[in-house]
Amino acid sequence: MTEKNTIDVSVDDDSPKSQTESLRSVYVYEAPVRIWHWINVLAMIVLMVTGYFIGKPLPTQPGEASANFLMGYIRFAHFTAAYIFSIGMLARIYWAIVGNRHAREMFWVPIFRAYYWKGLWSMLKWYTFSLSKPNRYLGHNPMARMAMFGYFLIAIFMLFTGFALYAEGSQRGSWADTVFGWVIPLMGQSQDVHTWHRLGMWAMVIFTIMHIYSAIREDIMGRASVVSTMISGHRTFKG
Repeated sequence: MTEKNTIDVSVDDDSPKSQTESLRSVYVYEAPVRIWHWINVLAMIVLMVTGYFIGKPLPTQPGEASANFLMGYIRFAHFTAAYIFSIGMLARIYWAIVGNRHAREMFWVPIFRAYYWKGLWSMLKWYTFSLSKPNRYLGHNPMARMAMFGYFLIAIFMLFTGFALYAEGSQRGSWADTVFGWVIPLMGQSQDVHTWHRLGMWAMVIFTIMHIYSAIREDIMGRASVVSTMISGHRTFKG
């Protein structure tokens, strides 16, 4: 039996921890992961709000353009948040390499392991109220892990399409055009990239709603902490 506040690290990280009933608290998410998470939250809020208005601009106002620069400020906020978002993602990828094993969960899914699909099915029943209590996991549960991997793919797509559109304004020969200028010809034309980028924004909105719901639901109904874990770094188990 594992002693209180300790865990046998030889146990596979994706396996349910129901056999370690004495487990109470484990340090899961390191400080860089938690800092990235909350900075990323703020950047995403700014990106989604400003992105919505960029795609659906506010009505024009009478007077000189210099006195009505609201959309300019909105675009500036969007670009600034995009830089923070992209730098944060690079830092997050770096920490996945040098951090603990929980820092790498977002970047791959063990789809070739039978226990993963068994756990995914179990969590699906839990989220649809068909199971009385979920299994216990140190890191992300199988469904959350798949959702986070999906988020990573969407984030990369948004970075590529976003900087491709940004390259149009920074003009040919800029760093953005050099690195991402190939995206628009690949996807057809500028409007196509705009459309897909906006659809990606709505995918981010849907993910955010589901993420907040599931995190709060797990804190209330689940057997392990979720929201507080991303603040303190410690996964606390109940019962």
